[in-house]
Amino acid sequence: LHSIIHHFKETDNNNGNSVGIFATGPSIPNGLFNFLSETIATFFFVFTLINLGDFTQGLKPLIVGLLIMVIGQALGATTGFALNPARDLAPRFAYSILPIPNKGGANWSYAWVPICGPIIGGILAAGLQVMLK
Repeated sequence: LHSIIHHFKETDNNNGNSVGIFATGPSIPNGLFNFLSETIATFFFVFTLINLGDFTQGLKPLIVGLLIMVIGQALGATTGFALNPARDLAPRFAYSILPIPNKGGANWSYAWVPICGPIIGGILAAGLQVMLK
């Protein structure tokens, strides 16, 4: 823990320590396209998981890991791909309340994207699966 605090103290730039250490953030802020990126990424992830069946058997854990890697490489550069609202919300909240030296803003104006995008993407994937059955 001491080395982490030391790292934050040494990071002294004009913008403060980045919330990106904890939560996702866009490379180019554009609410609509960032939201679509999160929605599409989560849609493909959830749709594949639904159709993979019991993904704890055989090579399926490897497939899940490779799927996360492919989605991250394809769409991760635009938003940092949360794929899960909890992956962004809890760390962003922690960043807001922790006494971090040289802290910048938590960018709450962007927080709706990695929260709503994955929720909508998951609902769309489940809806498509129901329609296909």
